[in-house]
Amino acid sequence: MIKTLIFDFGGVFINVDKEGAKRRALSVYKVKEYTKDMEKVNDLYDRGKISTLEFIEFYLEKFPHLDEYQILELWNDCIEDFPYHRLRFLKQLAKDKRYRLILISNMNQLHIEWIINNVRFYEEFVSCFDRFYLSHEINLRKPDPEVFKFILQNDDLNPEECFFVDNTKANTEIAKSLGMKTWNIDPNKDDVSNLFQTHSL
Repeated sequence: MIKTLIFDFGGVFINVDKEGAKRRALSVYKVKEYTKDMEKVNDLYDRGKISTLEFIEFYLEKFPHLDEYQILELWNDCIEDFPYHRLRFLKQLAKDKRYRLILISNMNQLHIEWIINNVRFYEEFVSCFDRFYLSHEINLRKPDPEVFKFILQNDDLNPEECFFVDNTKANTEIAKSLGMKTWNIDPNKDDVSNLFQTHSL
């Protein structure tokens, strides 16, 4: 019996275009791929291991032809719209109180700040959850197994009673290996609001 629903944020509730943003960024950076030092800094920033200032300074030094505004614009370029019907779905879940609701997202500080400034109902969204985990606050990032182990332990959850929704297969595979039931949602054809039409919980 499922007692806890665990959701990702980007690609599940708020639309994101990671690949498109990556192509546009590489074009502006004038490189063919993210270099190892870029990947390392991005990962450290997602985990909250370096500050926003350190993150920006790295990119300003690496790409002196860009200014801070351009770097921030490129970094947040992946974030798109947040369809309101998904918030309605979540609010109904919270109202029904049939499940404990948890969010675990790799959204970093700059992304969250952008969302706070541009999504008028962000606080309303956050308030629907019993627990709201962001990678930069807990210093853990999906798909590390430690993320899921941390949540299971911190919230005293039985993995067999958890249903996890994420748009990245590596994340749902790790959750599944720990005993959770999962939905690897495809943002191009699936919608989280159809959860109960597509899955029997």
